[in-house]
Amino acid sequence: MLKRIFSMLMITLFFAVAAFTVFMFATETTAAQSAEYCTRESGKFLDFPTWYKYLNPTFDGTECKLDVSIPESIPNIVLAIFEILIRVAGMLAVIFVVVGGFQYLTSTGEPEKAKNARTTIINALVGMMIAMFATVIVNLIGRNIG
Repeated sequence: MLKRIFSMLMITLFFAVAAFTVFMFATETTAAQSAEYCTRESGKFLDFPTWYKYLNPTFDGTECKLDVSIPESIPNIVLAIFEILIRVAGMLAVIFVVVGGFQYLTSTGEPEKAKNARTTIINALVGMMIAMFATVIVNLIGRNIG
C-alpha cells in the first residue's frame, strides 16, 4: 500500500513539473494600457474583482489614473479586498459541498458517517448563502461610497 501511494505521488509530481515547465519558457510581455483595461471591474483570474474597483479609475489616453487620496480611499480598497475574500469563501463552500457529497456516498450505510456528511453539506450551503449575501452587501456599500 505504501509503495502504491509513493508511486501515485511520484506520478503526480511528474505531471505537476511537466505542466509548470511551460511557464519557464514563457517570455515576459508588456501590454499597453487601454481604456478597457483601466475601467474593468474584474480581473482575469477566477473573475475576482480588481483591488481598485471602487476607486473610480479613468483613462486619460496614455495611462490609467486612480482617484487615490489617503485616508479617504482606504475604505474602498478594503471593501474590494473583502469582496475578493468573500468570493474565495464562496468557492470553498462549493468545494465543501462536493466533499460532503463524497463523504455521503462513501458512508456505506453507517449512520454516523452519513450524519457527518449531511452536516458538512448543510454547513457549506449556509456558508455559501452568507458569502452570496455578503458580496451583495459589499457591492452595495462600495458603489455608494465610491
